[in-house]
Formats: sequence, C-alpha cells, structure tokens
Amino acid sequence: MTENISILGSTGSIGTQALKVCELLDIKVSALTANSNIDLLEEQVRKFKPKLAVMGSEEKAKELRIRLADTDTKVSVGLDGLCEAAAVDEADTVLTSVVGMIGLKPTLTAINAKKNIALANKETLVTGGSLVMKSAKENGVKIYPVDSEHSAIFQCLQGCPDKKMLRRLILTASGGPFFGKTYEDLKTVTVEQALKHPNWSMGAKITIDSASMMNKGLEVIEARWLFDMPVDRIDVVVHRESIVHSMIEYTDNSVIAQMGVPDMKIPIQYALTYPERVECDVAQLDLTKLSSLTFYKPDYATFKCLRACKKSMELGGIAPVLANGSNEAAVKLFLDRKISFTDIGDLVWDSMSAVEIREINTLQDVLDADLAAREFVRSAVSK
Repeated sequence: MTENISILGSTGSIGTQALKVCELLDIKVSALTANSNIDLLEEQVRKFKPKLAVMGSEEKAKELRIRLADTDTKVSVGLDGLCEAAAVDEADTVLTSVVGMIGLKPTLTAINAKKNIALANKETLVTGGSLVMKSAKENGVKIYPVDSEHSAIFQCLQGCPDKKMLRRLILTASGGPFFGKTYEDLKTVTVEQALKHPNWSMGAKITIDSASMMNKGLEVIEARWLFDMPVDRIDVVVHRESIVHSMIEYTDNSVIAQMGVPDMKIPIQYALTYPERVECDVAQLDLTKLSSLTFYKPDYATFKCLRACKKSMELGGIAPVLANGSNEAAVKLFLDRKISFTDIGDLVWDSMSAVEIREINTLQDVLDADLAAREFVRSAVSK
C-alpha cells in the first residue's frame, strides 16, 4: 500500500480526486504539479505541505514562489520540474495524471528512480510502451492502472491463476455524446456538443477523445502493454450505462466483469492500496435500480480514430506515436475552432501513411516521431 506519493497533474480531475483519497487514507504527499492552475495548486500545497511544487511555465512558477514564500515548499518549473517531482526521494509511488505525451519522460524517470507507478496517462504506454515496460521490469517496478477500464481488467485478473486460461480482454466504452451518429452527422458538430459527455466529468482533451472514440483506441494500445495481450485479443463493446467497467473472457467462455457506479475514486484508490481493499467514499451499486445494461458493437467506420489506433498496432514501430501525436495536435485545432470534428479522425488516419514507419529503440525515437506527426498535421491543415 502507498505511504507517500508524488502526483503529476494534481489540479486535474484525477489529481484532485486522488488527493481526496490520500486525505481519507492518510497518505503523505511529497510533490504536486500543475500546468497553469496556480490558485488550486497553491491551495493544495498549503493543505498537503509537499516538499516540491511544479508549474508548467516560468512565469507561473515565479508567481507561485512569491505566494508560497511563507512555506517550506520548493517550486520548480516545466518538464525538468515534472521529472524532479517524479524522482522525489520520499515518495514510494508516482501518480502520473498529466494529459498528453509530456507524461512519458517523467514516468520513465520515476521508474528509473524505482518508484511504483499509478498510471492515469494513456499516452505514456501508447507512445513508449516497449520502453516503459522494459524499464519497469529491469527496475522491479509495479505499474498499477488508474483508468477505470484497465483497473477493471486488472481487478478481474486477480482471479486468473494462469494467463493460458485467458482468451480475451473486453474494454467497455460509453460511446460518448455521438453514439449512433453517422460520419455525415459528425461533420457539423460543435465544440460545445463534443464536450458534453453523458457519464464522466473529464478535462477538455480527454472529453473530445471520448467523443471521437480515440480515447478507447488509446486504451486498446495501453491494454496491449499493461497486460501483454495481442491486440487481436482485445475487443471493445459500447456500454452506455458505464456500470460494467470492463471484462475478461476465459477459454471456457466464462466472462468475469467488474461493476460499480461511475466514480473514479474506486480505481484511483485500488491503485494506491493494492493488494488491499479498504472502504471508499463512493455510492454503492444498487442493481435493483438498474432498468437494463446494454451492449453494442462499436462503429469502426464512423469513428475513424478507434480504427486508426488498431491499425497503428498492426503497423507497429512508431505508428502508435504518429496516431497519438497527430490526435493531440488535431484536438487542439478543433478546440480552437480551426478544423471540423471529423478532420480529427482523418488527420490521425492519414498521419500513419504520411510518415515512414520506423522501429522504436530509444526515447528520442518516440520524440522524433511525435514531432513528425504534429508537423504533418500543421502542414496538412495549412494547405
């Protein structure tokens, strides 16, 4: 069980809920980081008294230093600060909940510092899965999933005595706000419509990814690395109610599911307390109040991002990095109202044929591929 934690991305949805869990379980906090929310980070620092606080920009860090002059908390900045927080001596666990590929280098830094990882940053494994899992094995580090779907699979696998008995993993997807829509329907959706998720409260980027089903595609790639499972044995089903969080199927066709109310404190807490289970401040699941649980096949034709992620794993090498980098760049352009919603999927798909697919041997290979994907998007949109 975690005794001391560093939280990368403490002002986001996962980070704020993780701090609630830490408070309830009396877990000490050694480092907190934020990109730009200086007011909330100051509030968190004063409450949890970490050794280190990190802001995304030098301007924000300078202001935070002034605000925290009456405390003993050191303030650092940027990617170097994230890596410093990832390796802070006192922490035994690092929760990586920053958004985007920026989480990869700090996660590798934490692993090399022999910290266990509570992983809520999909892009870390999507872009650097082979590097991360190899490093975790070499350093004897455990990676505990925080995403509700991967946590569900992880929980279901606790009853699996031998991986040979496992047939497939089944990730559930809410379907987002555009379930049942056609590709033509999606051409005219607005930013406001895409940001209205039916079940979960998340940041803007992740919410858009859910609407495009890119989020689920990233989760397929992440599951491949977390559970060492071939992509052709990882399926997706659309489950609108978000009560069944994911499932595993055994060779005898038995299916084991993890269920619960849609509340992220459950998977966050399990990642921090594993292998123990303790009381959690969430509502109980009352099965008698559920009218039905529905399941549908995903629409791979309409939701190109989901299809592109599966294709990227077939291509291998840097292809998943290209899919992720082009998506990050395209989502920003969509949120800035410079491209349409369907342009996101088109750009993700096209990036994998526009850039030569090469193998990944080092972190620099990942960074170069990510840059190439973003440059492709900028070039394609400017034309």
